[in-house]
Amino acid sequence: MENLLSLSFDYLSSLDAVKIRKGLRQLEGLLAQLCLSRTTTAAERRRSVALDGASKSSPKDLESLSDDPAFREFFKLQEGDRAASDGAPVGIRLISCLERLLGKGSNGQNDLLLVSALDLLRGVLLIHPPSRSLFAREIYMNLLLDLLDPSSCPAVQSSAVLTLVTALLEQPNITRCFENLDGLLTVTSLFKNRSTSREVKLKLVEFLYFYLMPETPQAGRNRTREKEGLQRSPSKASRLGSGRRTENEGEEGTRTTDEKQRLLGRYLNNVQDLVDDLKETAPFGASFR
Repeated sequence: MENLLSLSFDYLSSLDAVKIRKGLRQLEGLLAQLCLSRTTTAAERRRSVALDGASKSSPKDLESLSDDPAFREFFKLQEGDRAASDGAPVGIRLISCLERLLGKGSNGQNDLLLVSALDLLRGVLLIHPPSRSLFAREIYMNLLLDLLDPSSCPAVQSSAVLTLVTALLEQPNITRCFENLDGLLTVTSLFKNRSTSREVKLKLVEFLYFYLMPETPQAGRNRTREKEGLQRSPSKASRLGSGRRTENEGEEGTRTTDEKQRLLGRYLNNVQDLVDDLKETAPFGASFR
């Protein structure tokens, strides 16, 4: 597996779009093998073809995934000696690839590569949650926010919003980084922009619902950051001093829905309507305080 990853990384580091696409496809194939199980018996294959017209793979359940030797090897490679020096290898390589692609500007071929890289990064953040801590670094969080520029194509914007949600999932410290970098201003400005497509605006509304949910402290968060040696790069937020703990921020660095409502209200009207809808539906059994 390490050799397969190394080969994919070589392609991802190229400036040639064809080689980058090949690296992304190789990495996608590897992740698919980790997460999907093929039908093994003849009866299962016949039943799959009869129902869907083709033999398809089905997702592995989480319990079997954690016991899968290949998945355990993949997870180990993300946290070995090499990972300690440059972060989770797959996550770092995909972020570096995004940086290079973003520097090439917006065109059809490049946009497709950006979407593919974001999709893969989102998958890595889901199957290897420790990789999310990469976005505690302001330089990487800024990259996601740059992808939400109004000049980006709608497909890139939508994929960037979903990746942002995945990066912030159960990560209060990364949510504070997002706030300190004017992430709320970036999201709401894109939402209010007349040129933003309807599909992207729906994704942004979903993001705001997600953002307004109350937070719970992440166990061992500080210890994890010290272990991984995460440091923030200089940014406009640090220059303005907005990285300091505020009076509204809890002891564990978490914020309540009411506190986040006040923050979001600086940039968007009718936030109370969003909060009322959220409290009424209470997604994922969330309790509001």
